[in-house]
Amino acid sequence: MSHLTANDLKTKGVAAIESVLAEHSEAIVSVRGKERFVVMDIAQYHYLRECELEVALAEARADLAAGRFVQESPEEHLARAKSAA
Repeated sequence: MSHLTANDLKTKGVAAIESVLAEHSEAIVSVRGKERFVVMDIAQYHYLRECELEVALAEARADLAAGRFVQESPEEHLARAKSAA
């Protein structure tokens, strides 16, 4: 992963991002020497979001298969949530 400085963005603008993303899938933006942000192509972002959703689905399926769930009415759910708080 390549790095950009906030100054690069200030002076070169979007061209600096495009230059880095032409060779790398992501770029870290540093501000005053500290890594603060990650910039990526929108296609890469959508791919990562899809991966997160796939993991969440796999976790939910594993919970169902292992019996880690509660079946209850909305009223029972609200009562349980209020007692837990």
